[in-house]
Amino acid sequence: MRIKKLLPILACLLAFEGKAQIDVSPSLQKAIQEAIDKNASIRNKDLEVEKISTEKKSVWNKYIPKVEGSANYMYFDTKITLDLPTGNIPVINQPVFDGKQSFDSYGNVLMGSLMAKTVLFSGFQIENGAKALEQKRIGTAYLSEAEKESLIKEVIHSFDQVHLLNEVEKLLNDSEKRLATETKRVERAIEEGLAIPYDRDKIKLANLELQSKKIELQGKRKVLYQKINYLTGYSENQIKEVKYLLAPYMISEELSVENKQELKALESFKKASDYMVKKEKGGYLPVLGAFGGVTYTSLFDATMITPEIPMVNSRLYGRMNEFTMSPNWMVGLSMKWEIFSGFERKHKIHEAKINAEQVQNQLDDTKEKFALLLENNLANYRIQNKKYQIGLEQEKVASNNLNMAVRQYQEGLINISERLEAENDLFKASANKIQILVEQRLSALETLSVTGELTKTILN
Repeated sequence: MRIKKLLPILACLLAFEGKAQIDVSPSLQKAIQEAIDKNASIRNKDLEVEKISTEKKSVWNKYIPKVEGSANYMYFDTKITLDLPTGNIPVINQPVFDGKQSFDSYGNVLMGSLMAKTVLFSGFQIENGAKALEQKRIGTAYLSEAEKESLIKEVIHSFDQVHLLNEVEKLLNDSEKRLATETKRVERAIEEGLAIPYDRDKIKLANLELQSKKIELQGKRKVLYQKINYLTGYSENQIKEVKYLLAPYMISEELSVENKQELKALESFKKASDYMVKKEKGGYLPVLGAFGGVTYTSLFDATMITPEIPMVNSRLYGRMNEFTMSPNWMVGLSMKWEIFSGFERKHKIHEAKINAEQVQNQLDDTKEKFALLLENNLANYRIQNKKYQIGLEQEKVASNNLNMAVRQYQEGLINISERLEAENDLFKASANKIQILVEQRLSALETLSVTGELTKTILN
């Protein structure tokens, strides 16, 4: 009956070879989305994209005027030394500024300003720097998508392995039921003298082997549940609720690597490095800016004491209540042109060109590697399809042999060992077919992953 259910699947595989059909159930799709939302590496990549976007905005913001306000208060108490050429006062012939003269002064100064500054022309450094960051942001986003594809493949394969264990468990249960029926028949035959205890012991040994395989299966299932819990955060009950048909994946063989996320990321990084070369070349051009604002300056409660004046034999005291300049408006243009920087700009341009060449080399090499990987994965996909078809035939033959062996054993034409060997052959053939099916699905996912179309195929 199980083989009859799988025949339509095989027919679809043969009839639609070359068409991409990756059907994902809603419950599996939800588990994949949960894994993507939970993955720390993907979240960090998305945060990195956001950080680069903020950095790009900061670069463009250099064109936005910056307004600065300041206020300063100062109390000064100082001695001023003045040495002027000596002169004479006419008529009285009195010398003035004879030698060094010292003045004591003290007072208060209050200053305030509100100034605005902006860049008018940066030698295209701002524009090219912002464009480089934008390409870096795009490339980082592509790397995030690449991690999603790898995660999707891992989640689906993990659930496929759970399905594999479930199917193997069903096979073990079926074998156990057949052997239980055979045990009852042998017990009756022994009582009637038509069989010997050896036959019963052989069946018992076969049952013990089944029990051993069940224990091993439970251990593998526990490890798989822990892995899926790490990937998706799902509990054991939630994992069991993920339902879908374990059927072959069918993909087109007319594929290319042009949309591979890692290649698109490298292409964006190459553009970013080209913009960085242009940015560094912009250092040869002058930077123009504009400024404007208003200032306030006030000198108040100031006092100056002169040295003793010979004519009056006393010091003079000068006092100023206030001297204020407000408002003091100003507006202007500024230019900064670094004509010679000691070859620093030349070295930076050379370094940027080297970085661009390195990215280009990496892009060319990675494109060739992915092309080879695609051919290898396609070859493996074709092999798995053929192996799956052979596995179906093997299971069919093993099932027919078992049915025949059961009848022949009941008729006494074969011994118990041959009967159990046929039972074991069917188990091996069925388990092998399911294992090949899981590998066929994985090979299809790996092939689509190389093309960069896996996420779009699964989640869209």
